Amino acid sequence: MSRTPRMLAGLVTGSALLATAACGSGSGSAQTSSQSSSSGADGRPAVVAAIYPLQWLSEQVGGPDAAVSVLTAPGVEPHDLELGPQQVAQLQDAALTVYVRGVQPAVDEAVTPETSFDAATAVTTLPAGEDAHAHEEGEEAHAGEGEEAHAGEGEEAHAGEAVDPHIWLDPSRLATVATKLGERLAGADPAHAQGYKDRAARTASTLTALDQEFAKGLGTCATRTMVTAHAAFGYLADRYKLQQVGIALDPEQEPSPARLAEVATAAKNAKVTTIFTEALVNPKVAEVLAGEVGAKTAVLDPLESKPSGDYLSAMRDNLKSLQTALGCTA
Repeated sequence: MSRTPRMLAGLVTGSALLATAACGSGSGSAQTSSQSSSSGADGRPAVVAAIYPLQWLSEQVGGPDAAVSVLTAPGVEPHDLELGPQQVAQLQDAALTVYVRGVQPAVDEAVTPETSFDAATAVTTLPAGEDAHAHEEGEEAHAGEGEEAHAGEGEEAHAGEAVDPHIWLDPSRLATVATKLGERLAGADPAHAQGYKDRAARTASTLTALDQEFAKGLGTCATRTMVTAHAAFGYLADRYKLQQVGIALDPEQEPSPARLAEVATAAKNAKVTTIFTEALVNPKVAEVLAGEVGAKTAVLDPLESKPSGDYLSAMRDNLKSLQTALGCTA
């Protein structure tokens, strides 16, 4: 007789830890640079990135011509970010703020449209709150597409629906964002326009190569179902034809007993060997669930906070974790 019904009763208490850890990782205090105007102390335009992946991208594209700072300190769950008067002034005075609408309500309210870039508007977005996976239309749309294929479609996808904000977990989409960011920085700082565009092209090429690594590395796998701490990996799943099953639909949401039973059933049916946890989410629920379905746990980083390395190394670590968990052969 299955232990799932008895296990779920005990998980109700443990599942609260998932949301608590997500919300309680820090006070949400912002990390800022000393620049507080559209030009920094050294005369370079001030670029404010809301979260780490956009900081990395802004530094790659901005290079020596821009002074880049980030609002969210390492180890702070980005949804918890609170802005003080100094940070609000920083956003208002920046030459450009790079963010993704829907990640941080405080930032969404504080940005000025004329001097901000919502990275999600550059790409095709996916609905939030769903277990995303590739489908026939998606596969056809992605097949052979270059970095421009996603461009200009984000605004339509935003209309009338909640959008999954985790676009940076698909390198091909982030390549498109890099190109658009180069254009925005060139417009904000015409004196260095060509430098921004050249660096954007190189960054997009690097991200396209990373996309190809993922496509090859996840091409042949024993299972294509990944169970994650929360549903942050929809874009990765969509791009590489995987099935995401999120224990929680967002890191601040407590999974219900019904949801936990659903995930346990899906994991068993797919013969899942690994339940993925995150650095900023309490792993207790995932660990108990793993014990119930006879799986182990491993970290899959949604890169909502700065990793020990950089974006590229963290994504490659994710690729290795997925290959091991899914039984992939390159």
